[in-house]
Amino acid sequence: MNSNNQRKKIINSLLWKFSERLGTQGISLIISIVLARSLAPSDFGLIALITVFITIANVFVQSGLGTALIQRKDVKEEDFSTVLYVSLLIASLLYTILYLIAPLIAKFFAMNELIPVIRVLSLTLLPFSLNAIQSAIVIKKMQFRFLFISNFIATIISGTIGITLAYYQFGPWSIVAQQLSSSIIICLVMWFSVKWRPTFAFSFERLKILFSFGWKLMVSNLINTIYNEVFALVIGKKYMSDILGFFNRGKQFPSLIVSNIDSSIQTVMLPAYSSHQADLEKMKRMMRRSIKTSAFLILPAMAGLAASAESFISIILGDKWLPAVTFLQIYCLFYAFQPIQTANLQAFNALGRSDIFLKLEIYKKIIGVSILIFTSFFGIYAIALGGALSSVFFTFINSYPSRKLLNYGYKEQMKDIVPPLLLSIIMGCTVFSVTLFSYSTLMILLIQIVIGLVVYLGLAHLLKLESYIYIKNIIRELLYKRYKSKI
Repeated sequence: MNSNNQRKKIINSLLWKFSERLGTQGISLIISIVLARSLAPSDFGLIALITVFITIANVFVQSGLGTALIQRKDVKEEDFSTVLYVSLLIASLLYTILYLIAPLIAKFFAMNELIPVIRVLSLTLLPFSLNAIQSAIVIKKMQFRFLFISNFIATIISGTIGITLAYYQFGPWSIVAQQLSSSIIICLVMWFSVKWRPTFAFSFERLKILFSFGWKLMVSNLINTIYNEVFALVIGKKYMSDILGFFNRGKQFPSLIVSNIDSSIQTVMLPAYSSHQADLEKMKRMMRRSIKTSAFLILPAMAGLAASAESFISIILGDKWLPAVTFLQIYCLFYAFQPIQTANLQAFNALGRSDIFLKLEIYKKIIGVSILIFTSFFGIYAIALGGALSSVFFTFINSYPSRKLLNYGYKEQMKDIVPPLLLSIIMGCTVFSVTLFSYSTLMILLIQIVIGLVVYLGLAHLLKLESYIYIKNIIRELLYKRYKSKI
């Protein structure tokens, strides 16, 4: 495939991935807002606590084998079936364990109501195991329209179920029904849209090859997941469940924005990087482009959201959720530098260097846990702020190996994001200044959104920012093709 065709395929894949993320996550956001207005913060805190255990269990279900299927060029048909059966077996074992230890978890947190919710919500592990294989096939072939279709349909149906149950006062069970139905529907839609069916083939030899790469990713993801979720465990144990609800809502919005932008780019870039494993200079150029593009979109989003946090939470969720404002602002800092972290990690995966991935996770989490232990003595806001500062420091650690592998070190990476970073700071200060005026909360939020867009895009246009010109040219090219197709 020549470079022009490769570029077209990447851009087309990005468009489908963005459509999937923006469409489904946009609807999910609306559903989440409706549920947040209908349910109590303690209901969300309860689900957040249970999700910790399911998320950790899901790391074992995924086991890094899905990424191994994407990364390797010599994947055989039997590999997909082999990985599916292993994933299903692990999922079944883990569900049984969670079912049995549910009373112990409930006793530890002094919440008996956790028992039935854990036993039902943990069922999501089973469809997760099938969907991991389906997603690996779609991503490897860069057929992201199937992800868009399945997630879009699942979001609408499951959201309707969740909102209906919330209206009839089912409390946390509304969220359980929404999440469980979503995981099942995604699998069903993908089953009929993706042309793949498991066979009875199973190869221990192929499993060993895939696992030799995947186990390092599994351990890396396990360390990372436990570290991320331990915040919820500490808060759930030390504070009331409503505090955990505020913490999770504050984290949700910046996380949603980043997952829509950066995760979409990096999901597409993994198979693209993998196809150029032997051309390190080409990989570096692709990596620089992904970092610049992600930073151009994410940094202003985080700055604007942090600056308008109070009016945003008040209008979107209601005044009962205002304690989430500080958490939202802190997590905007946490996610602001995500593009550098994820781009480096995806490059290591594409190069088959999951050993580096694992070493980095160990180093980072030793530092992160140390900071968590220290900040836990100073209150919940110190815990959140410590996590955000750790994330900034992790950016340096993640980028360090790239200096030798791709001749693209931390200084050069930071230099690439400085222009949008400075513009984002200027825009954020301008947006925050609007709060000094005595307008209604809705009017303040609307003015903040308009001013934020005008200031950031205006400065980017005036200074002829490279990423701005690149994105504008892509949009212009796509609009031109659409226009020509109608003639």
